[in-house]
Parts: sequence; C-alpha cells; structure tokens
Amino acid sequence: MIMQIDDQDRRLLRQLQADPSLSTAELAERCAMPRATCWRRLERLQGAGVLRGQRAVIDWERLGYHVAVSLRITVEKSNPRAFDEILAAARDLPDVVEIQTFLGRVDLRLQLLARDMGHYQQIYRERILTLPHIAEIEALMQVAVLKSEDSLPL
Repeated sequence: MIMQIDDQDRRLLRQLQADPSLSTAELAERCAMPRATCWRRLERLQGAGVLRGQRAVIDWERLGYHVAVSLRITVEKSNPRAFDEILAAARDLPDVVEIQTFLGRVDLRLQLLARDMGHYQQIYRERILTLPHIAEIEALMQVAVLKSEDSLPL
C-alpha cells in the first residue's frame, strides 16, 4: 500500500536522507516544527514502513577489502526447487553483501567483497562454485563507483 505524504513529511525525509544521524530535536528544528509533531510523524512513517531504520555505511576498502565482484548467474532450471535452493545457499555466504533476482537471461546477481585477487579466487573456488544449480556464471570486476545514491528527490 502506498502511503500518502505531505510537505512536512517530505521535509523530514529530505533531512534524514541528508543526515540520518540527526536527533529528533535537531530534525524538528531543521524542519521548523515542534518536537512532538516531529516525533509523531517519524513514528507514523516508521509504522507505515516508509522509514525502515538507520544503518552504518562502511568504507570496506579502509578495512582491507579492495576487490568487488558482481557475479551474474543463470540458474539451471530442470529442478523445480533450483531457484529456492541456490538462493538459500547464497544467503549463507559471508562474503556476499547483496543478492538481487531478475527476470530475463540472468536470474541472480551476487555482489561480493574480497581482500585481493587471491582471496577472491579462494572464495570463488571454495564457495561460489559449490552453489547448487548454476548453469552459467559471469564475473564482473568493479573498477570504480561513479555514483552510489540511496536517496531520491522528495
């Protein structure tokens, strides 16, 4: 269900996108509204699932993870449980930071991080190639991130 929001909600969401660490008091001040009103609106947005939480954004390179690989996987579909089984196995891989599903020739995309190429090769041989029901796999090595945006204009 789509939630209807007004200009005050949009102001709150814009401020939170810009700085999710703002306290309710700081947010209320920036949005020119009373703290109680701000708190109630935040509660309503959270209750409706619009605000799903806050998270830390980690610079993985500063922690020694210099290789990002996107694996595009086509699932072998002769087994009716193949898709569910490969998804369950992929979710258990600690090096996989994102899983996406698609309609089309590619069924899954796994994003994984490794410290270096040797570490990636180890992950690939020991974990990725053991995933069930892989028909085809293509590895795309990330060279640079040119844009990464979680926010939308409100």
